[in-house]
Amino acid sequence: MQNKKVRTRFAPSPTGFMHIGNLRTALYEYLVAKSNDGDFVLRIEDTDRERYVDTAVDVIYKTLESAGLQHDEGPDKPKEYGPYVQSERLDMYKPYAEQLIKEGKAYRCFCSKERLESLKDDDTPGGGYDRHCRDLPQEEIDRLLAEGVPYVIRQKMPLDGKTTFTDAVFGEITVENSELQDQILIKTDGYPTYNFANVIDDHTMNITHVVRGSEYLSSTPKYNLLYEAFGWEIPTYIHLPLIMGKDADGNIAKLSKRHGSTGFEDLVNEGYLPQAIINYVALLGWCPENNQEIFTLEELTKAFKIEGISKSPSIFDYDKLEWFNAEYIRRMSADEFTRYAMPYYKEVVKTKDLDWNKVTDILHQRVTKFTQIPEMIDFLEALPEYEADMFVNKKSKTNLENAPVMLSKVTENLKSLESWDKDSIHDCLINLAAELEVKNGTVMWPARIAAAGKKVTPGGAVEILDILGREESLKRLETGLEKLGN
Repeated sequence: MQNKKVRTRFAPSPTGFMHIGNLRTALYEYLVAKSNDGDFVLRIEDTDRERYVDTAVDVIYKTLESAGLQHDEGPDKPKEYGPYVQSERLDMYKPYAEQLIKEGKAYRCFCSKERLESLKDDDTPGGGYDRHCRDLPQEEIDRLLAEGVPYVIRQKMPLDGKTTFTDAVFGEITVENSELQDQILIKTDGYPTYNFANVIDDHTMNITHVVRGSEYLSSTPKYNLLYEAFGWEIPTYIHLPLIMGKDADGNIAKLSKRHGSTGFEDLVNEGYLPQAIINYVALLGWCPENNQEIFTLEELTKAFKIEGISKSPSIFDYDKLEWFNAEYIRRMSADEFTRYAMPYYKEVVKTKDLDWNKVTDILHQRVTKFTQIPEMIDFLEALPEYEADMFVNKKSKTNLENAPVMLSKVTENLKSLESWDKDSIHDCLINLAAELEVKNGTVMWPARIAAAGKKVTPGGAVEILDILGREESLKRLETGLEKLGN
C-alpha cells in the first residue's frame, strides 16, 4: 500500500446536523490525505431511509465548505470511482455477495423473524444466530427459493482461531473468531448492510486509509474477514478516541446535547468562527510535535502526523473553544472585524448613523464571540432605564452627593468644546478632574453612567461620548442630572 496514492473518504449519513465527532472525522481524513498529497473523497451513505433527512445533504456540503475541507471527488465532482451516493450503487452489492456464495464463503439464510427472536432467549452465545442455514442441502435451498421464501445472505465466519488486525492508533488487536456471528451482508429487501456496503465501496473506490471513531474497533475484524474472503488488500485503519463532555457536576460522559451545542452549525450560530472550531477540533485527540495551538488549515496539513493521535478520550471544553475564538477575533484586522460584526451592529442600532470604526475600536479586543455584541452596544441605540444609585461607586469615590456636582461640571465643560472628538473629550475630563482635585474616576464614572445607563460597557466615558456625538451625549448628560436632581 505504501506505493499507492493515499485516498481517504468522508462517508456521512444524511440524517441531520453535523456532529462535532463527524466533523473531526472529516477533518482528520482530510489531513491524512492532504499531508500525504492524497485525495479526500466525499461519499454520501443514504441507504438508511428511515433516518434520512431531505436537507441533510445540503448541511454536509455547507459544513465542509465553511470548514474549508474541500473534497477532491464526490457527487458534485465525479471521477472514475463513482457513483458517490450509496443509493445509486445498489445494483453492485448483491453480485459480490453471490460471488461469496459460489465460493462457499457465504450462504442464504431463510430463518424467519420469529425464529431469530426466539434465539435471544436460548443458550446461543450472546443471544446470536445459531447458523441454522449454514449447511442446508442444495435441494432444500432450491425448494425454499422456488417457494419465494425471503432470505438474507450471511458470511461464513471462521469457527475457530483468531482474527488480528493492526490499528494505526490502538496497535494490534485480536479477537476470538468464536465470538463473531455469521454477519448479514444482504438484507431481505436486497439492500446491503452497513458493514458490507462499506467494504465494497472502500475497495472499489481504492480507499487506502479508513478513519473512524473508536466505537467501530469491535467491528473491524468483520471488515477484515470480508477483505480476506475477496482476497483484497486491507486498508490502514485509524480509529479516533471518543470525544467526551463534562456536565455542571463534573461528570464525564460521551459528548451529547446535554453538555451544550454539539453541532457545527449550532456552534457557528452561537458566534464561534468556523476556523476557530476547526482549530480546536483538530486538537481533540491529536497533539502537534511542538506546543503550537493556533493553526491555519494549511499549517495543520503540514504539521499533521498520524502518530500524534491519542488513544485517550478528549473532553470538549466550551471555555477553551471560546479562548480559541477570542484569539482568532483579536488577530483580525479592524476592517475584517467590522465586516464580521456589522450584522450584529445593525441588529440593535437601527436608527443611529454611527462611526462603526469607532465602535470596532472599543470592541475588537473585548469580544470573544460576535453574538455578545448586541447586548454590549444596545445602549448606543437608546438610553436604557436606570436608577440614580448607579452613580454610586466606591472605587471611583462617587456618591449621590458629589455625583450631581461632577456631572454638572462635566456637562458645562463639554458644552464649551469647539470640536467633539476623542482627544478633546479626554483632555476636557482629565483637566476637570485636576481642577477639582479629585480622582479621574470621580469625574469619569458619572459621565459614563449618564451616557450609557449601564455599569458595564465596552470602553469608558470618553469613547462612548465620542461615539454618541455632541447632541446625543449632552442630551443624555442632562437626563442624568434630572435623575440625580430627583
